Amino acid sequence: MKDNQKIIPVFYACDDNFVKYTIVSLKSMMENASKEYQYRIHILNTDICEEMKHAVSDMADENFEICFEDVTDYLRSINDKLPLRDYYSKTTYFRMFIAEMFPEYEKAIYIDSDTIVLGDISELYLEELGDAYVGAAHEQVMIQVDTYGEYVEKVLGIERNNYFNAGLLVINCNQFRENKVLDQFIELLHVYNFVVTQDEDYLNLICHNRVHWLMQQWNTEVFGEIAYPIETVNMLHYIMVSKPWHYEDCRLGEHFWKYAKNTVVYDEIRQILADYTDEERHEDSVSCDRLLQTAKDEIAKENNYLNLKKNGKLKAKDRLEVLERIAKLEREGRFDVDVEEDPPTKELHPEDIDYLRKKITSKIKRKLTYTVARNFLNNILENKQMIVKDIKGIENFSNLDSGAIITCNHFNAFDSFAIQMAYEASNQKRRKFYRVIREGNYTNFPGFYGMLMRNCNTFPLSSNKDTMEKFIRCMDIVLKRGDFVLVYPEQSMWWNYRKPKPLKKGAFTFAVTSNVPVLPCFITMEDSDILGDDGFYVQEYTIHVAEPIYPDPQKNRAQNVRMMMEKNFEVWKQIYEETYGVPLTYSCDKQEVG
Repeated sequence: MKDNQKIIPVFYACDDNFVKYTIVSLKSMMENASKEYQYRIHILNTDICEEMKHAVSDMADENFEICFEDVTDYLRSINDKLPLRDYYSKTTYFRMFIAEMFPEYEKAIYIDSDTIVLGDISELYLEELGDAYVGAAHEQVMIQVDTYGEYVEKVLGIERNNYFNAGLLVINCNQFRENKVLDQFIELLHVYNFVVTQDEDYLNLICHNRVHWLMQQWNTEVFGEIAYPIETVNMLHYIMVSKPWHYEDCRLGEHFWKYAKNTVVYDEIRQILADYTDEERHEDSVSCDRLLQTAKDEIAKENNYLNLKKNGKLKAKDRLEVLERIAKLEREGRFDVDVEEDPPTKELHPEDIDYLRKKITSKIKRKLTYTVARNFLNNILENKQMIVKDIKGIENFSNLDSGAIITCNHFNAFDSFAIQMAYEASNQKRRKFYRVIREGNYTNFPGFYGMLMRNCNTFPLSSNKDTMEKFIRCMDIVLKRGDFVLVYPEQSMWWNYRKPKPLKKGAFTFAVTSNVPVLPCFITMEDSDILGDDGFYVQEYTIHVAEPIYPDPQKNRAQNVRMMMEKNFEVWKQIYEETYGVPLTYSCDKQEVG
């Protein structure tokens, strides 16, 4: 590659299945590009095989440099910011990372692989963007199909004539970085799940009124009416199911095959066309109908994006403030600090609490309250206010032949209900299930939840010395008779926080004192498609029940407490890393906590 010419960066994003079409698009670009410039082609990917990499790399010449950019590490670096959906598995979302991953570029071209470039790509790059975030062309589907036009206007709040197709973009990288477009994108991912055009919807919302409109010829969609002569087209875009490698009679498909026949993948693509079945073509038709119906459903939905925005319900302010406090506390390494205010504490005296429920009034209240709590749990499950997707390792619970301290990460007022469900699934009905709670939650929590706190087999802590002595005696009794006690060893509750936090000694001291095991439970979560009243997606829980950790008779009390606490944290850490696919790190200076 010559060093004395300006470099024009061009980005594709593809996987191993689609890279063959990238080759054809790139071939067309190379044949029509001005030789007065140098071009650096970046192919964003996570899983392209070496054979295909070589096939693409062999296309390089003195004007075109080709680089494969594995985005896996970058995705891991921002994993904590992303909701656990399939967003970052979709290659089209990779375009959002270009500005941050490549700070050396002021602007760049992004292009979809289902394209044929008939014009000089350097002319596109030379477009002056000003302070626009992107240069883009109008999305003709939204203009020409009334349902889709109505969708962008009634769901997104964007005029159908001001919606762009994101398959070809001139990205103003400087503006992306200065205005933190990637952060805006990530925030929107948490706000609403767009299901029609997905990535295009997010981009259009972020870039609305910050678009430099390109000549339509630079993104001529093979769809509907084309309002200009084909001879003037600079790029053909085979959108939706209009793929020449699936349909012999694909409109304007001859342009694709003109360039495909001069590539090493020509025979492979012809075979794909030959093997494409009538059943698959029928499914294409069904998927188009399904997409149209999805747009209609979103228009009709009372809590679609625009309606939520108009009603001020996109995100509850208090939840946003909680998330900000969590981020701040993590940076400061203050993991044991609560982010939400507890009820004021009133000292609990020994006579105020019947831990073992020996009194007849305590038994009656417990029975009645448990019935109410059971109905409440059934209701929140039915209404999907809480979703338990799976319970893994339940045999570790079922096989326990003694009492145990159950440990669990604490991130939601409902997480104890999730552990209740694990207890019920274990079929240990002859053994009772208790929960350790805070003093203020027992004495002062108002309303319905306060009733549950006081009457559903709870073990409140206390600031009173005599009460704590009673607490410890009763804890020892229930554990030795074979019951289970849930203790949150993190001490603090951080709303929807996915990482395990450092553990306190209390839970493990109880276990060692009573010579019972600790049963480590860790709940992982992912976004559902259900938007809660607070503007955040309801989480789907997976409860992981690990093998019990027993005290070592060869160790003293302090050694056992330390050993069991460290093993518990390592188990949680392993579950976290295996589930989310990223190493456990924190934003504070500590690289390892536990």
